[in-house]
Order: sequence, then C-alpha cells, then structure tokens
Amino acid sequence: MKFVLASRNPKKIKELRTLLSAYLSDVEILSLDDVGFYDEIEENGNTFEENALIKARVAARSGYIGLGDDSGLCVDALDGEPGIYSARYAAMHSSIDHSDAENNRVLLERMSSLSDAERGASFVCCFACVFPDGREFTVRGNAKGHILRDYRGVGGFGYDPLFYCDAVQKTFAELTAEEKNRISHRALAIAAFAQRFQKELN
Repeated sequence: MKFVLASRNPKKIKELRTLLSAYLSDVEILSLDDVGFYDEIEENGNTFEENALIKARVAARSGYIGLGDDSGLCVDALDGEPGIYSARYAAMHSSIDHSDAENNRVLLERMSSLSDAERGASFVCCFACVFPDGREFTVRGNAKGHILRDYRGVGGFGYDPLFYCDAVQKTFAELTAEEKNRISHRALAIAAFAQRFQKELN
C-alpha cells in the first residue's frame, strides 16, 4: 500500500514507515520528491489540523493516498503557545534567530513567573489523510506533561529537554528512540490514524 507523505525528510519518512508497519502491512511511504513535487507548501492554516490537511491535500494530488502532519508544543498558561508556531517561536517575539536553543530560551523567559502548578503543557501531533477520491480525515495525539525550569537529557530535539512527560516521569530528551516511539504525541497520532484508516477501508 502506497502513501505519499508531504515531506522531504528521509528520517521522518523512515520513522513513519516504522510506526505504521506495526498496524498496516506492506506499507510504502513516498516523499514529495519521489512523486515529482518540488515546490514549497505554504502552511497558512490557523490550527494543527488545517496545516496537516493543507499538506496532505498536496500529497494526494499524486494519485496516491496523501498524508500530512503538523505538530508542536502547547502550554496551557500561555493560551496554547507556541502552538503552530513552535518551530519559529522566538521569531514571533522579535528574535532574528529561531534555533532550538533560542526557542527554548524564549519559552523559559515567558514562563519565568509561573508556578510549578501553572506549567502544564502538551505536545500535540495532528495527522491528516486525504484519499485521491476526496475523502479526508484528521486525528490527533496528545502527550501530556509540564515544562521544567531547566534542561534535562541530551537526546531528542526542539523542546524535548524541557518537556517532562508525566506518563514516564522523564523528559523527552531522556527517552530512548524506542521509548519515545511508544508514548510520544506522534506515536499516539499514528495509532489513531491506523485505526481510523482501517475503518475507511472497510
């Protein structure tokens, strides 16, 4: 079964193939380059779902089932920030740099006055599926936790060293790849996707 993921990132495609193969047999994940799409996709949605659908609709133009995802960190006390702007959060607050380090610095600065009880957060991943016949759906995975005041762990990327996952009592940066693939927001979204996809096939 062939899918086109709206991505050119080989690591992301490999990860998706690994996660999906636990639920679906004979999965082949193609990239945008594989199907001859070389333009940039403008993610101008206002929600994770909208951005994921924008990407999946582009991928579905290939004639295969299109997949798209959008993910980010949502802090309760910041009204859901960084949200869909997670990758460029620092740039939203007048910084010319939006590296992982700068995004983390800005997040800690904006949360500096919050008590421990006010530091609840979720990593969110929305997964969208668009069939060539126009059918489409989205699913969401949420990993709940809170934001620490300092970094812990050396793995992962982005906000992982600050995000303490309540379910495993570690930061995402302290998890092995195998552990993260079991409990992360992306893993939960893909599990939900596989369940919904089977219903669509039936």
